[in-house]
Amino acid sequence: MTPDITTYIPQRHPFVMVDTVLRADEHIAETNFTIKSDNIFVQNGFFTEPGLVENMAQTGAAGVGYRASLLGIPPSVGYIGALKNLSIIRLPKINDTLRSEITWEHRIMQAHVVAGKIFVNDQLIASCEMKIFVKE
Repeated sequence: MTPDITTYIPQRHPFVMVDTVLRADEHIAETNFTIKSDNIFVQNGFFTEPGLVENMAQTGAAGVGYRASLLGIPPSVGYIGALKNLSIIRLPKINDTLRSEITWEHRIMQAHVVAGKIFVNDQLIASCEMKIFVKE
């Protein structure tokens, strides 16, 4: 998959919170993201809660964008509508690499319900259920 992640997501630097698409199918999207010291969500050496939520949302967007790119369609804009059962076990630190996965649970018109998980070194550090509204 292409190294230029902005091919798959509408976000632009400095608001890009995914580096690489690892997997993208109709059920699951998976990405990697290495936290840099100049990231807008880094405070006191740690990647904060809003960054983790945005990373999960952008993982979903990157999965959808990757599949759309195969059809020659530009990435869609999505908005986080709601979070449910947000669990943050620990905050990752600078230079940690996140492996994030989104599983699509339901879709009703433009509303997508997804389950998100973030891992560092194969240890779960955050999860939630998210409603994402996609502008089509």
